[in-house]
Amino acid sequence: MSTQQTAATDHDTAASTDDLTGDAARTGRAAPAASAESTATSHPSTAQISVPWANALGQLAGAVEILGYEEGLHEMLATPRREINVAVPLRRDDGRVELFKGFRVQHNVSRGPGKGGLRFHPSVDADEVRALAMLMTWKCAVVDLPYGGAKGGVGIDPQQYSERELERVTRRYTSEIMPMIGPERDIMAPDMGTNEQTMAWVMDTYSVSQGYTIPGVVTGKPLAVGGSLGRATATSRGVVHVTISALAEVGETLTGATVAIQGFGKVGAHAASIFAEEGARVVAVSDQFGGVHNAAGIDVPRLLDHVAATGSVVGFDGADPLGNDALLALEVDVLVPAAIDGVLDSRTAPSVRARFVVEGANGPTTSEADAILAEKGVVVVPDILANAGGVVVSYFEWVQSNQTYWWDANEIEQKLADRMHSAFREVAATSRAQGITLRDAALVIGVRRVAEAHQIRGLYP
Repeated sequence: MSTQQTAATDHDTAASTDDLTGDAARTGRAAPAASAESTATSHPSTAQISVPWANALGQLAGAVEILGYEEGLHEMLATPRREINVAVPLRRDDGRVELFKGFRVQHNVSRGPGKGGLRFHPSVDADEVRALAMLMTWKCAVVDLPYGGAKGGVGIDPQQYSERELERVTRRYTSEIMPMIGPERDIMAPDMGTNEQTMAWVMDTYSVSQGYTIPGVVTGKPLAVGGSLGRATATSRGVVHVTISALAEVGETLTGATVAIQGFGKVGAHAASIFAEEGARVVAVSDQFGGVHNAAGIDVPRLLDHVAATGSVVGFDGADPLGNDALLALEVDVLVPAAIDGVLDSRTAPSVRARFVVEGANGPTTSEADAILAEKGVVVVPDILANAGGVVVSYFEWVQSNQTYWWDANEIEQKLADRMHSAFREVAATSRAQGITLRDAALVIGVRRVAEAHQIRGLYP
């Protein structure tokens, strides 16, 4: 079977914790809760849509309301620019043939080419890809990258297929969507169920079709074929950078701060290491099998050795067993949901006792949970800012690939830190000035930048 691991997808003055949410904490103002039914009411064409897509549309509607945009512009921002659904046949190693569904969505390309991950997961469908592409649009705009948002996926469980089979799926999917992608059109990156090897296969398939090597068609690829230093840990480092910025807003530092991390994959594991290196006390971590807790602080290097040997944090002798729900309810300074979407919902949010929630995963907090956490005074650093480190360093890789000139690790890390801290300061300033949550502030900034690009470019014809 494949050894591919889940990737989590292609931040002036001291203030109290409550000040970061401003009036939102007092009024419960957050991105409007968006069930499929309620969203369908305001947009009749969206009846029967999935929860992720409904939530994405609801978040956009909240930002549009704050910005006061007219309905025509709202509809343009809500509607993906291009979509393609493809059949992906696979000849198994034993000769059997299976068929999978593949998708690629370019939500918006007004600020530049589409940018977004490729995920392999059995739950992948058109609405999920649309939602993730929309969030990528705002994410790229929040950290001011010259990209639009895109996303792709194949409805396959990579754990059930050999590496040779996954290569065939990747190459066939790439060939099917070929007209939509390219270094000036749409640039893929690894996401859930894919990795740097997947990106190498995409790059090779595209390059062979064009007759020469084109490393800029993907990011997150191996160093040997044009990848960038720092890409593997970029999302995790971005999470740590925005946590430092959030603590600085209330006059605190990361040294001695307690951190709990839900999800110990590529994002969570690297984040745990970096938090520990920066002086924080990582007191709890969990994965799909369970969690561990040590109030005095977990020895992260030893835990990583244990996970490498056993495949899970469960059974680590340097901490006590802990359930996933219990981890979410720990009294810590920082809670980092870094696994899947929707873990903080109307059931789990009331138990959260963390002062800060920093979203390492995409969409870990539902709209209902957002309102609950705002009422409790919990500061939520949203995913479109908190986990944007990955796309920032992907942008650096794309620039390096196009220039065929590579930067050293220190230069990449400094540029990443500057971009993440700057983006957080802008989002926090907007939150304070308008009395809205950090999520709404980030969405307002992202949506406004995309809308401005639309308006400046005008309509053709």
